[in-house]
Amino acid sequence: MNTLKAGDKVPAFSGTTDKGEKISLDDFKGSKLVVFFYPKASTPGCTAEACNLRDHYKELQDKGYKLLGVSADSEKRQSNFSSKYKFPFPLLADEDKEVINAFGVWGPKKFMGREYDGIHRMTFIVNEEGTVERVIDKVKTKDHAAQILENS
Repeated sequence: MNTLKAGDKVPAFSGTTDKGEKISLDDFKGSKLVVFFYPKASTPGCTAEACNLRDHYKELQDKGYKLLGVSADSEKRQSNFSSKYKFPFPLLADEDKEVINAFGVWGPKKFMGREYDGIHRMTFIVNEEGTVERVIDKVKTKDHAAQILENS
């Protein structure tokens, strides 16, 4: 797993959101971007994390952040997840793992003694020039907005 770290330039990426819109890194140029990767839409941890970001969205916006959630779920699954919880930010349906691999968050995981490959729950704070400023690799799902805001 070759994960992006602070100081790394984010590789150009594009994909389709939960609303069926094409989106790319260029769409966020000139803005601070929070890219949060989560293993699977509508699971308890991912729901807690995304809802926490939704509930603190105004504070994040006030600090100049735009948000983008990414998982390998289908556009339909992302759409259902977003509609159910009324997320004000786009969710990227990265089924071919192009963005997931570009950020280096796909790799071996352990759960209940079982090893498998999957998405590591990580968040990248990207500056206006498209460079990673900070990586949060120990995401607190119920308090994630505070983690993002603590050094902003």
